[in-house]
Amino acid sequence: MTSTSHQHRQEQPAGPPLPGGPAYLVIGKLRRPHGVRGELYMEVLTDFPERIQPGCMVYAGQEHHPVKVLQRRNHQDGLLITLEGINNPESAGLYRNCLLFVRVENSVPLPEGEYYHHQLLGLAAVTESGEVLGKVSEILETGVHDVLLLHQPDGKELLLPYIDTVVLEVHLATGKLLVRPLPGMLNEA
Repeated sequence: MTSTSHQHRQEQPAGPPLPGGPAYLVIGKLRRPHGVRGELYMEVLTDFPERIQPGCMVYAGQEHHPVKVLQRRNHQDGLLITLEGINNPESAGLYRNCLLFVRVENSVPLPEGEYYHHQLLGLAAVTESGEVLGKVSEILETGVHDVLLLHQPDGKELLLPYIDTVVLEVHLATGKLLVRPLPGMLNEA
């Protein structure tokens, strides 16, 4: 559940999933039992861990089994959480390495100009002159800024930095990114 910033307007909230889009977003990975009362250590995989509070519903595993969070507390670089129905180390151990999800419609609305990665996947990158460079197939997190991996119409791949001077506008409704590649980026002959 990672987000990417951009200065331009957001045309649609994270709200109900788009057709073909994900219904669930990963928020964490349960790593191991902690103690004797069924607590689990969770590796946080969301930008919004503060939203994981007692009473919230999360979905465990690829089957998206609904389970309520009973308790949570910070621990090292993750969280210790207690889930409903898990009250001993043996039952907690069954969730080892299990992903936890939230439903997309329950995800945190992002500020204007910020997008969840899943919202950008599949968008067509189009230059100001109308040339289609390719579709976003992956978003690489480099630490400095995100990089969009585009699959071009000719089958090649192109890396496009997700910075304001390259990605000029995001149009979720039309499925397009307006882009201005940096000089030499396209290796034109």
